[in-house]
Amino acid sequence: MFGAGAMGTAVAMHAARQGHDVTLWGSVYDERAFERLRAERKHPSLPEHLPTEVRLFGPGELADASAGAETVILGANSHGARSLAREIASHTAHATVAVSVAKGLEPGSGLRMSQVYREELAEIPLVSVGGPCLATELAQGLPTAGVWSAATLETARAAGQPFDAVAYQLTYTDDVIGVELCAMMKNVAAIGLGMLDGLGKPTGEDFKNAKAALFTKAAHEIVELVGASGGRAETAFGLAGIGDQLVTSLGGRNRLYGELVGAGEAPEATLRDLEARGLTVEGVDSTRDVARLADELNLDLPYHAAIHRVLFDGADARDILEVLR
Repeated sequence: MFGAGAMGTAVAMHAARQGHDVTLWGSVYDERAFERLRAERKHPSLPEHLPTEVRLFGPGELADASAGAETVILGANSHGARSLAREIASHTAHATVAVSVAKGLEPGSGLRMSQVYREELAEIPLVSVGGPCLATELAQGLPTAGVWSAATLETARAAGQPFDAVAYQLTYTDDVIGVELCAMMKNVAAIGLGMLDGLGKPTGEDFKNAKAALFTKAAHEIVELVGASGGRAETAFGLAGIGDQLVTSLGGRNRLYGELVGAGEAPEATLRDLEARGLTVEGVDSTRDVARLADELNLDLPYHAAIHRVLFDGADARDILEVLR
């Protein structure tokens, strides 16, 4: 496992519990978490300690961490995916498959994670992971579902089967585009639903009906963009789309960010504050990506457009309720 973020660490914990030989390598960007991992065998964002079988390696120990690795799990977020790939490329050429757990597009280029890694990792077969998987629950061994996607079903299955378990039940697809776009868009959907939590705080309103309606609207817009981009509607209506959208809307950094903005906090300052706490809110960049893709594909996505207006155009958070009219 390369990258000691919360999800990367959780996957390493699960793999160790499955009996695999696991190394967890932390880059310089994981320094804060890695200090705790080394001292306490526990990631600061996760509730459980590392299994004793997980071997830890720091930034200066990349060669040792990668020696003999067959399955390379790429644990960077979308912001750090390319730099991680470049750092490990010369050490992982012997690997049989590389698996990305990042959910988002590369800032600036707008490339999907499989496209980024293809540019940097030569001919290693690639797998992109989607579906409803909170790192905290995977680390605890609670029932979790995931979707592993690759250019062929055979590649996805071969990579995923060693991880498949009651606590991590996997399905497989060759719809890489659909899985990666769903993984990106669900963060935007969660920001919008989080705004309703923030709007309701002063009065105690739950906006349950509005959440259900907007959740449905978001799902249909995800289906529309995925289909127009070359993905399949069944992917967006499955675990990679609706499933991941649901779990992300119930909790996590993107929903929290939306709640704070809905409560009246300034979007830009709120983002800076969360990042200072070590929380990457990928849905902010993804909101821009959805707007760009909708424009390129000539799509009308009112729910996602309303979130964009609130975050970047100074609109009031209540604008999101206008989508229901």
